[in-house]
Amino acid sequence: MKFRITQVALVVAGCMAPALGYATNGYFSHGYGMASKGMGGVGIALPQDAMAAATNPAGMAFVGNRLDVGLDVFMPRREIEMGGMKFSGDGRDTFYMPDFGYNRMIDPNLAIGVSVYGNGGMNTTYKTSPFGMPGDAGVDLTQLFISPSVAWKITPDHAVGVALNLAYQRFSAYGLQPFAMMSSDPSRLTNNGEDASSGWGLRIGWTGRVSDTVTLGATYQSKTKMGRFKEYSGLFADRGDFDIPANYGVGIAVKASPKLVVAADLQKIDYSGIGSVGNPMASPGPLGAPGGPGFGWRDMTVLKLGASYQYSNTLTLRGGVSTGRQPIPSSEVSFNILAPGVIQNHLTLGGTWQLGGGKEVSVGYMHAFKKTVSGPFMMGGTTDLRMHENSLGASFGWKF
Repeated sequence: MKFRITQVALVVAGCMAPALGYATNGYFSHGYGMASKGMGGVGIALPQDAMAAATNPAGMAFVGNRLDVGLDVFMPRREIEMGGMKFSGDGRDTFYMPDFGYNRMIDPNLAIGVSVYGNGGMNTTYKTSPFGMPGDAGVDLTQLFISPSVAWKITPDHAVGVALNLAYQRFSAYGLQPFAMMSSDPSRLTNNGEDASSGWGLRIGWTGRVSDTVTLGATYQSKTKMGRFKEYSGLFADRGDFDIPANYGVGIAVKASPKLVVAADLQKIDYSGIGSVGNPMASPGPLGAPGGPGFGWRDMTVLKLGASYQYSNTLTLRGGVSTGRQPIPSSEVSFNILAPGVIQNHLTLGGTWQLGGGKEVSVGYMHAFKKTVSGPFMMGGTTDLRMHENSLGASFGWKF
């Protein structure tokens, strides 16, 4: 059984790797699985499909035997303005983000499964360089997780779970020659093609039904220790280090009526714990040095609210919002021309149609509202970072 699950996961991962793109809470996705994405990203206390392990692995004990396959079409719009001139980072403006989940109840109290998904990413593609030189400029980061999971019901209403996050990431940068004078190794700063690294971490969680109407949940994901981007050791602090930050959260789901469920999650992402992401640009030393300059991102706390309404026996409707202070201080806009992850507020809509025979189709829409962050540019003047986003996706689920 485990061998077959791993084979399927690796095949799906191979198909997904070229397609993964972008995300919204900093560079993390606003949610995982189409049902969650339609409800503002909630899921810590409300498992709905076999993607539950991406948010809280304990939830896999409550979703039963099922298979889920989804595809999200993601459309970010990013722009900067400085000195009265506007530069579009939308040289690539559409990204395809697939996911896959499988869960199997070995007995009524034990579930094993696997969730495969894009953890997040970041992309800017400037056809006209904002750094005053000919040619394109930009970066591209993608992160893929393969997360086998185990969940146990320690009582009929309480479960604990653990997922092993096997992570793979890729990065490329080009057109960054103006930063060469700031780099510890200009030959490993830019235009070195695509580099990759891998690593692993853990996610643990608990889900408990504390009454007939209230379910609580809590989850923690460790820092995912990744190999270095050696080809970009003159760009990222600590000689190319780019670990994936720890994150954790709590959630509640309330069955307000026989047809209505309301849920909320509070999530914290520790961006400041990763030197290449959290170190301020003014950190001592050159780019790539131990403890050297980074993107200056602060930690992000995200509040997610969602509702699910069973409109009929065959149709469930969903909606949600999420909000959190974006991670880029105004003092750090210069370097974040490359990574303008300034989104704060999201609105989502979704639904699921039951097709019979345990089969269902879900859809989800997300709009991230335009946000502008302004601050001083290192070469003088003021820079404005702007971004807004849309995504539309669908998934197929099979309960067997």
